[in-house]
Amino acid sequence: MTHIRVRIGVLGLALVAGLAAPATATAAPPATVSAPTAEERRLDGEVPQEILRRSGFASVGPAFARGLGRTDSYREARRLVAREGSALWRRAVDRVQGRGPARGDLSRDDDRPLYWARLGMTRELRTWEPEFGLTGRQRAALLGELERASRGQGDIRLPRGKGVKRVLLTGFDPFTLDRDIRISNPSGAAALALDGTVIDTPDGPARVETAVFPVRWRDFAEGAVERALRPYLPRVDLFTTVSQGRVGRFDVERTNGAWRGGFPDNENVSRTETVPVTDPASQPQWTTTTLPYEAITASDTGRFPVYDNTSVTEIPAGGTEPVVRPDGPTPGSTARAGGGGDYLSNEIAYRATLLRDRLGLGATLPGGHVHTPVLRFGAGNTDPATGAVSDPAFVRNRLDIVAQTRAIVAVAVSASKSDQSGRS
Repeated sequence: MTHIRVRIGVLGLALVAGLAAPATATAAPPATVSAPTAEERRLDGEVPQEILRRSGFASVGPAFARGLGRTDSYREARRLVAREGSALWRRAVDRVQGRGPARGDLSRDDDRPLYWARLGMTRELRTWEPEFGLTGRQRAALLGELERASRGQGDIRLPRGKGVKRVLLTGFDPFTLDRDIRISNPSGAAALALDGTVIDTPDGPARVETAVFPVRWRDFAEGAVERALRPYLPRVDLFTTVSQGRVGRFDVERTNGAWRGGFPDNENVSRTETVPVTDPASQPQWTTTTLPYEAITASDTGRFPVYDNTSVTEIPAGGTEPVVRPDGPTPGSTARAGGGGDYLSNEIAYRATLLRDRLGLGATLPGGHVHTPVLRFGAGNTDPATGAVSDPAFVRNRLDIVAQTRAIVAVAVSASKSDQSGRS
């Protein structure tokens, strides 16, 4: 009702001013509406709608649109976007972690409702035409706020003081959706399952905070990783970026390369170039994990084998053609693929570990990248055109991958020497 009183008051003032002075042209700036992105256009397909309906998230986009319609200023819209983005993240975390009603028959461990519901919100925001007018810069700021809030990047709450280790873990959205729109990403599922949880280790409790990143080249080029992680790396005892990797195995990626290989992202955009970072003159071709890979690979963490992956692809110093090096890069070489490849999983590992080093934490802070196994559907449910959006084997595989990711984190914390816990 507050909105109604404000609008009546403003209308009254406008009428009085109109009687007292000549009218002037004060047209609102254009709303700069843009078309839905390639990601957002997939939202109308049968599978995304089924996932939203069966998880209870189908109402998120429409409710957000109604909220936008009730705002009467950019400032109010920004507050709404931050609040509703954060609420979506918390709702997804709560559903995965078993708090509150499931609101649907889709298994609670599923990461896909968050992904598709977020796209419903960004599409509404991208095409919104408020009466008060919205510049292109303002719309971009609102979209950025929504992305950060709904990905948990504004919800990282590290405990203060000693007595508890602090861990930061990141995951990714689903990807390769034009190949199979049913896809889930176990790294995103792990982020939702572990956010805010405490892992008991032989060295004491470890609090895990998480966030999820998009599978989009442009966000990384615009500094999304550094912006999200920079405030927290000096305050954590361990970090790991996580993504989906190879079939049937985990990998701790030893080396990360400064190269983008061009595979299309979720917007069907390709980039083949050196990873763009600030201060490129000091940019290394390679960065290295400081995770305790020996302890991780030697431990029984679950049903999937865990490998210390040392292979890279390089152009040797003085050479012109790429060469695979099973034991890591040679001096003076140029990166063409890290252990984790040349896609965004390699890039987030490269960016996070480069940030670690540029902050002067390379000698003290364990951090790196873990690839999970590919999440697979059950036998007989492999046709994207006719298959079910979920099945018992699919759920079991995701639960096992998430549980093993948690176990790997526990081993890494116990085996690490970092002690940042006195920092706040």
